[in-house]
Amino acid sequence: MRVVYRGLAVAAAVAAVVAVAVVVVLPPEPDEVAAGPVTAPPAAPSSSGSAPSSAPAATPAATPAAASSSAPRETPSPGASLAPGYTAMEALYADPRVPRLTRGVKRMPLRSPGKRFVKDTRTGLAVPKLPRPWKVYRAAPFTTRQALPKRRGASPRGMFVTCPLPIMEQKSPRDTALLAARWTLNHHPKGSRITWIASQPVKRGWLLVYRVAYGKRSSRAAVVVMDGGTSKPGLAFVTVPDSQRKQWRDIGRVASGVRVLG
Repeated sequence: MRVVYRGLAVAAAVAAVVAVAVVVVLPPEPDEVAAGPVTAPPAAPSSSGSAPSSAPAATPAATPAAASSSAPRETPSPGASLAPGYTAMEALYADPRVPRLTRGVKRMPLRSPGKRFVKDTRTGLAVPKLPRPWKVYRAAPFTTRQALPKRRGASPRGMFVTCPLPIMEQKSPRDTALLAARWTLNHHPKGSRITWIASQPVKRGWLLVYRVAYGKRSSRAAVVVMDGGTSKPGLAFVTVPDSQRKQWRDIGRVASGVRVLG
């Protein structure tokens, strides 16, 4: 019996040693964390929703040059520019409705101005008050306005207006007048084209007289750009359709009669 008890004791001792070995050799359970230096917790995401530091790095922001190249190009205002980077005169030369003003365009004789005037303090100009059948009408959106009566079956009618220069002033009064003439096509029927009749300097400005053709019909027109001493030059614009051709002679009155107020 002593031999049996000794054998059991030896077996128990061996089992205890194995158990200790198992405890030492086995790795920690998954929910255990090995001890290490204490570190601060990661910063909380900002209110803008930025990714934590463990997230992949964000794609670098586009450079200004790349951003500008992908941005839509600005649509130019009429008479101002053809596109970003182009000048107003380059836009004019690219417009098929307005031919080049060559030296072959002659001057027109200017008659003596009349004695009746309409004063425009906004532009610093005094312009002829045209005889009947012209009438003075409510000016808006211009600063002065005279017009011929409407004719049955003919939508365009004669109009004579003044206003501060509605386009970009150029270094040359001639170039400014060219841009102003182009702008007046906004007040003619769609598809209108210009043919030059006269071009000449006037005191403190420039005069252009031209024909405007639209389909089988046409108008005679003139612009006078003149510095009236205000913040912007003044514009006088007259147009008369061929259905009222008897008043074409009044275009000469306008060309001769615009002057600086004073």
